[in-house]
Amino acid sequence: MITETKTVVKAGWNLANSYAQLPQSFFTRLNPNPVSSPKLIILNHPLAKSLGFNFEELKDNDGAAIFAGNEIPEGAVPIAQAYAGHQFGHFTMLGDGRALLLGEQITPKGQRFDIQLKGSGRTPYSRGGDGRAALGPMLREYIISEAMHGFNIPTTRSLAVVTTGETVFREKEEIGAILTRVAASHLRVGTFQYASNWCSVGELKALADYTLKRHFPEIHNDEDRYLSMLEEIIRRQASLIAKWQLVGFIHGVMNTDNMTISGETIDYGPCAFMDSYNPETVFSSIDIYGRYAYGNQPNIAAWNLSRLAEALLPLISDNEELAVKLAKDAISSFDDLYHNNWITGMRAKLGIFNTEIEDEALIGKLLSIMETYGADYTNTFRALALNKLEDMMIFDTEEFVKWHEMWQARLERQKEPKESSYELMKSSNPAIIPRNHRVEEALEAAVNGDYSVMEKLNDALSNPFEYSAKQDEYAKLPKKRNCAYRTFCGT
Repeated sequence: MITETKTVVKAGWNLANSYAQLPQSFFTRLNPNPVSSPKLIILNHPLAKSLGFNFEELKDNDGAAIFAGNEIPEGAVPIAQAYAGHQFGHFTMLGDGRALLLGEQITPKGQRFDIQLKGSGRTPYSRGGDGRAALGPMLREYIISEAMHGFNIPTTRSLAVVTTGETVFREKEEIGAILTRVAASHLRVGTFQYASNWCSVGELKALADYTLKRHFPEIHNDEDRYLSMLEEIIRRQASLIAKWQLVGFIHGVMNTDNMTISGETIDYGPCAFMDSYNPETVFSSIDIYGRYAYGNQPNIAAWNLSRLAEALLPLISDNEELAVKLAKDAISSFDDLYHNNWITGMRAKLGIFNTEIEDEALIGKLLSIMETYGADYTNTFRALALNKLEDMMIFDTEEFVKWHEMWQARLERQKEPKESSYELMKSSNPAIIPRNHRVEEALEAAVNGDYSVMEKLNDALSNPFEYSAKQDEYAKLPKKRNCAYRTFCGT
């Protein structure tokens, strides 16, 4: 039985429900499915504080019951959101098949964040699934999303994980769990695709107006506001994908339902970080053709944004031919926007403050050498930032020695001293990433009841640019370098 808790004042719940004011076609109201024995496993103290929650109150049994969906905080209107999406290029109707939006927490600073339970049970959009989630994948999302936050990359975040006391069945029996996810919103490209395909133009306009008010208030009254919104989304995504590439992050499942309107990274299913530099790197077990490979992520982002543009055509202009032209012009800007973000970031990774025409060739040459020798992406830049060129085969090669001379000459042509360049590099190159073997190590220990491994990993990742002694262990590569690592979507 689900009850409504009255601990809202003590715990700090301050929920609004603006999304639930949209037309009924965009969501279904329902309560989470209660679980037998909820237990709070991890609670994000800094995030809870920033959201206005009382950490101590959330830690008690009432907090576990809320994060499990057994109790509903006062002010919540739980809903499952409807959306569609291109999954590996194939369009289909989707929706929150195992998640419920409790509402929007209004923070002490007046900001608005979605609070969503992931793994809270079946919904009308479950499509045959059980609506539940396993502990391992929920902890993976916690680790990776918080690491991304540490990298200063826009992302949904993880507030809490609870175990349910129940078993879920995947390829084997696994511990059931629920993740509480925090997002600027859960509006997706797929939300607009859903509206375009199954709703009226009036409902599409209502969704767009809501999105403008929530995420783009500065252009809400523009004459061409829907085109301006598209252009702003393109800018945000160009910046986001460049940030992914700069740290070697591979999302793994860049379906249109996994691209947010806000510009945040969402859904950490088969994601991972690249070790040896190779643009063709794929980790996802279901991406057998490499559609979402590391080097293809910018192209896929542009493709996804084109699908958003198609959905918005009726709002961009009543003249279909003009709407198509305006949308195409907007989409065509993505490549330059992405490239400018990426090369600016790459200059920073190499300690370069100003711009020279030859910079792109210098960057490209280093990446080519790294690919040839299978050099670790993160540790190569880490070593350059520390000016400790040792213990990696690439540094002994003739190609690298020549490149290093060109790079040093490039730094000497700047007015900034080299010490400043190395400081810029340290602030632009994470000392550590969530190494795949370290993540797996933490998850294996956690599902066996030992959360200390995960806690230490999260602590080390909380400030990835610290370059502290405690991080050195996490910079080490696995003993077996060339094993075929695979990730799974966790559904």
